[in-house]
Amino acid sequence: MALPLMPKATAVWLVENTALTFTQIAEFCGLHALEVQAIADEEVAVGIVGLDPIANGQLTAEEIKRCEADEDARLVMAEATTPRPATKTKGPRYTPVAKRQERPDAIAWLLRNYPELADAQISRLIGTTKSTINAVRERTHWKGANIKPVDPVDIGMCSYEDLLAAVQTARLRLERAEKRAEREKRKREREAVKAAGETAEAPANAQTEAPAEPAGDSPAGVQGENVEPVSGDGNENGNDNDGDRGSI
Repeated sequence: MALPLMPKATAVWLVENTALTFTQIAEFCGLHALEVQAIADEEVAVGIVGLDPIANGQLTAEEIKRCEADEDARLVMAEATTPRPATKTKGPRYTPVAKRQERPDAIAWLLRNYPELADAQISRLIGTTKSTINAVRERTHWKGANIKPVDPVDIGMCSYEDLLAAVQTARLRLERAEKRAEREKRKREREAVKAAGETAEAPANAQTEAPAEPAGDSPAGVQGENVEPVSGDGNENGNDNDGDRGSI
């Protein structure tokens, strides 16, 4: 449950201006009932000016009356009608002036031990810029000859939990990139196999669909038409002539 803006000051105002029970006030303000009772007895929170929860939109008068009529009821905070301020994105981590000379050493250590970290992650971890990271990586930094890799956790530039979370995020990003590249590779291989199969089928289909030559154009057909049949009159005439010669 969300608590009011100034719990003790709100409790002071509710004790002074309402007939709510100590338990109702304690649960709404996130306090103990005995602490609210001590506020009513002026044993604690002496000198604290009460904060009106109705004026700042945390409670309504109807909600207070409802809970005053029923001791078992509990106060419900009103919904805010004013827009909430936009949350600012986290910028580079602040690095104390005394430790800024050690940032190149920390960058060199991260680049050597965790090359999977992105420049933006290193920048957030130790509060540096991408140009400084590139200068250390390319050994063009003004302190290049004296850079000695040092664990940023040991010199207090970042916590171990932050470093571990950044490394895990970087490795997860690399795993996703490798899986995506593997899927693209398999897709290209399937497309290449499919294209090769279509290329091999094209000549086979061309041979199957070639038109056959007509039978009348063959040389055998032409020779059959030019051959003339031999009649039997020649043999008969020859026999008659032979008979005539014998009789002479």
